[in-house]
Amino acid sequence: MAHLLSYIVFIPLVAALLIVLTPKIYENLYRSVGLLSLGLTLMLTLYAVVSFDTISKGAINSEASLQLVEKTEWFSVSLGSLGRFSVDYFVGTDGLNISMLLLAAVVLFIGMIASWNIKDKKKGYFGLYLLLSSSVLGCFVALDFFLFYLFFEFMLLPMYFLIGIWGGPRKEYAAIKFFLYTLVGSILILIVMIGLYNSVYDPVKTGIEAGYQEASIEQIQDMVQNGTIPTESIVKSFNMIHMADADNFIPDSFLATTSIAKIFGQPARWMAFLALLIGFAIKLPAVPFHTWLPDAHVEAPTPISVVLAGILLKIGGYGLIRTAFAMFPDSAFHYSWLIGFFGVFAIIYGALNALAQKDLKRLIAYSSVSHMGFVLLGLAALTIEGVSGAIYQMFSHGLISALLFLLAGVLYDRTHNRLIENYGGLAHQMPKYTVFITIAFFASLGLPGFSGFIAELMVFIGAFKSSDMIGAIPGWMPVVGTIGLVLGAGYYLWTLQRMFFGQFWVKDKNWVADLKDLDLREYLMLVPLVILILLFGINPSLLLDLINSSVESFTNHLSLFAK
Repeated sequence: MAHLLSYIVFIPLVAALLIVLTPKIYENLYRSVGLLSLGLTLMLTLYAVVSFDTISKGAINSEASLQLVEKTEWFSVSLGSLGRFSVDYFVGTDGLNISMLLLAAVVLFIGMIASWNIKDKKKGYFGLYLLLSSSVLGCFVALDFFLFYLFFEFMLLPMYFLIGIWGGPRKEYAAIKFFLYTLVGSILILIVMIGLYNSVYDPVKTGIEAGYQEASIEQIQDMVQNGTIPTESIVKSFNMIHMADADNFIPDSFLATTSIAKIFGQPARWMAFLALLIGFAIKLPAVPFHTWLPDAHVEAPTPISVVLAGILLKIGGYGLIRTAFAMFPDSAFHYSWLIGFFGVFAIIYGALNALAQKDLKRLIAYSSVSHMGFVLLGLAALTIEGVSGAIYQMFSHGLISALLFLLAGVLYDRTHNRLIENYGGLAHQMPKYTVFITIAFFASLGLPGFSGFIAELMVFIGAFKSSDMIGAIPGWMPVVGTIGLVLGAGYYLWTLQRMFFGQFWVKDKNWVADLKDLDLREYLMLVPLVILILLFGINPSLLLDLINSSVESFTNHLSLFAK
C-alpha cells in the first residue's frame, strides 16, 4: 500500500482537526471519532507489521535496509558558498522501529478506550490526545532528523496540557516540571542536530548538484573526500541514515570521525554523544534525570499515565539507538562503561524507591525507572543479545506498564485513593480485578512465561557476553543488576499481600459500595494487553524475527569501532 506510513501518522491528526471543527453540541461524537481513527491506525499498523520482510538485509547506515519508504524533498534553500540547505519528508521502517510502531498503535488505542469516561472539556482532551498520538507515531517512523525533531517537540505541548488541565491536585507543578525537564533535553538534542547537519552531506543530492548524476554513492564520497566536488556544490543533510555513515561526513567538519575539534578539552564527537545521551536519558528517564516521572504519573489522568509509561519513555530508548549509538559508535564504545553503570544504578535505585512507596501509582512509576535501567544495560553491552534485549524490554515494558497503570486507575476511579495502606483483602471484594493485577505484577517482576522474562534474560546474556568478548562492560554489572530482580519481587509481592490478601478492610467504609469488580469497558482495556504479554512471553520469535536482521547490522556497525 502506497503512503502507508503517512496514513498511520496523519489519520489521528485529521481526526483531531475534525473534532476541533465539530460543534460542542455533538461532543458525544468526539470519543467515537478518536476511537475510530486510532482503531484504523492500529489496523494499518498491523498490516505494516504482517507485510514486514523479516529476512531483508542491509547495513544500518544504508537506505537499502528500509521498508515502506516514503521520501520526497520537503524544502531546499541555497546558501551560496555554504552549500544547500535541504530537508526531506523521509519516513520508513526497519527492525529498530517496527516494534515501537506496533507498541505505539496498541497503547494509543487502549488509552483511547480508557479515556471513555472523560467528562470535562471533551473537545480539548480528545483533540490533544489525537495530536499527541500523531506526534508519537511520527517520531518512530521519521528518518530525517529535522522531521524527527518536529514530531519530538510536538509531543511536549499536548502532554503538558493533558497533565496540567485534566490531572490531579498538583497537576500544574507536575506539568511544569515535565515541560522544563523535557525542554532541556530537547535543547541538547537540537544543538547536536545542528552540528550534525553542518558536518554531513547527502551523496545523492550532492552528485546531482555537482553534475555527476551517473556516479555511484561511493564515487561521490571519494570525490568529496579528495576535493573534486567544491564546497558550494555540497548538499548538507538531516538524513539520519546518512548520519550513521562515517563516509558521509564532510572532510575536517566539526563532527567528522577524523575531527580534532575539542569541547571543554574533550573530543567534539564524545561531547556530542553525551549531549544526545542526556537529552534522551531525560525522556527514558535514567537516573539522575528521572525526578519528573513520579510526579507526572501521580498527577496525570489514567489514560495519560498509560501513554506516558507505555510509549513516551520508549522514545528515549529509541532515540538513543537511532541517533547516539548509530551516529557516534566510537563514542558509544568509549562511554559503554558509564552507560552500563547508570543502567545498573537505575535498576537498584528505582527498585529501592518502589519498595518504599505508599502510593500505588508512585510505586509503579519507580518500577518503570528500574526497568528502563535494563534498557541502558542492554545497550551498553553492544552485543546482539544485549541490544535485542533492550528493544524487547522497551516493547514488553510498554505493554506491562500500560496494564499496571490501567489497573491502578480502576481502583482510583472507584475510591479516589491510591494509598496501599488504606486497603486490605481486596481479593474478597474484587476477585477478577485481583486476578488481573496478580498477572500484571508477576509479568513485571519477570516471571517465566511473560514477556518481561524474555527481555531481562536477553539483557543479562548480552551483558555477560559483552564482558567476555568485547569488554564493553565488566562482568560485575549484570551480577549486581540481578539484585533488581529480587527487589522487584519484593515490592510487588509485598504490595499484593498487603492490599489483596487477608481479611477485607478499607479505611473508609463508604468505599465498600463503590468497590465493584471489573466492567465490560475495563475488560476491553485489560484483556488484550494480558494476551499480548503472554503471547510475546511464550513465543518471543514473534518479535525477535522482526528485529533480528537490523539488530545484527546495528551491532556489526558498533563492533567496527569497538575493535
